[in-house]
Amino acid sequence: MTTNHTTGAAEAARRLRARELTSTELVTAHLERIEALNPKLNAIRQVLTDQALRDAASADERLAAGTPRGPLDGVPITVKDNVDVAGTATTQGVAALAGALTDTDAPAVANLRRAGAIPIARTNMPDFALRWHTDSGIAGPTLNPWDPALTPGGSSGGEAVALATGMSLLGVGNDLGGSLRWPSQCAGTAALRPTLGRVPHARSLEPTATPLGLQLIDVQGPMARRVEDLRLALRVMAEHDPRDPWHCPVPASHAPDAPPRVHVLTELDGVTLDPSVRTAIDRAAEALRAHGYDLTDDAPPGIDEAAAAWGPLMATDARRAWPSLSPTASASGRRFMELMFELVPPVTMDEYADLFTTRHRLARAWSEHQRRVPLVLAPIYAGRPFAAGADLDGVSSAAAIVTNLRATLVANVLGLPSVAVPVGVVDGLPGAVQLIGPRFGEQACLRAAEAIETIQTATSPPGT
Repeated sequence: MTTNHTTGAAEAARRLRARELTSTELVTAHLERIEALNPKLNAIRQVLTDQALRDAASADERLAAGTPRGPLDGVPITVKDNVDVAGTATTQGVAALAGALTDTDAPAVANLRRAGAIPIARTNMPDFALRWHTDSGIAGPTLNPWDPALTPGGSSGGEAVALATGMSLLGVGNDLGGSLRWPSQCAGTAALRPTLGRVPHARSLEPTATPLGLQLIDVQGPMARRVEDLRLALRVMAEHDPRDPWHCPVPASHAPDAPPRVHVLTELDGVTLDPSVRTAIDRAAEALRAHGYDLTDDAPPGIDEAAAAWGPLMATDARRAWPSLSPTASASGRRFMELMFELVPPVTMDEYADLFTTRHRLARAWSEHQRRVPLVLAPIYAGRPFAAGADLDGVSSAAAIVTNLRATLVANVLGLPSVAVPVGVVDGLPGAVQLIGPRFGEQACLRAAEAIETIQTATSPPGT
């Protein structure tokens, strides 16, 4: 095969259409890489070998005939274990759901299949996607390929590690509290958290409806090695699906011709940026400046207030659902939720309702501000990756993680798009930043991320 494990999905798709390689060769190479690396890293929970090879053979017939199904025809992808893939179990990282087979693809997966993408594996995640470290009750821990003593992030940690080590070309994950962007920082990969409603989402297994807070915060999004892959995946994944009543079939918008103004966020109340994180932000800011972006101190309003709303919104919904979920969770999953419930005290229903009023007020204020300054360059996590499992060390450790994720949680609460982009190795570990944009401003985020991407060459974890 004439490609390698640093190839991107869009590049692979171009080479498939040019008949420089076949889908069977491409899929086989990734299955072999999974076989070689996954026993050590545990990023993949289930490999879909037989079906993937059948799909690759069908793709090769279409490509040879010059009738590709879509822009990703023949490209192998991986899917997080809480996103439905027909014919497989959607385990949500829980051993008790090993037999939870679905015969229906989630909307994002269905859209990718219609474009010709081939699911080759399901990736590991923590129980019910409820930790910022990947250690599941069904598959155990995923290791960070840069340093196994450190977390690979979560909850989409399996996806990020699979991408970083060349076991996947494109991944499907989701983001309730930074679960696309945080593991991307840990692994040195890219990810897009789309605007709320941009990518349709539905699940076939009960409960098919989720609490209000999750409906307004959780989104599905692509993970990749390169920003151009995120752009292509968004176009495909965002196609309409009637199963999601929140979906907004917004046409793909173009980024403005002139680079927009960017606020560089380096000051957060009570948050100390690790020097490596500040270096990553400085690198990204310099790249944006070199590409004509106007960097400004004009900060958006209510950053701390928006981030503070995330905890009680999520904990209130979790407290209602946890009694039915807890019996099937692993001991580590239960321990994490105990810490979170201790960290975030219960609120009254009136206080819970007021959080949505706060969310609306802040979203409007941000929308007005983003007319002047459309983009925010910000840290994803204010520190280096914590030690694997340190999120279970106590309430103070859990509190530190939430604090360090403050800039990330803002985008979740306000439903805004955000792109995680690597900036190269900083002090031996991958550095990354995020760009937060206005509603449906994904293209502006992606263009700025591509400018940042130019400062680094492709890097791979040691030994891969």
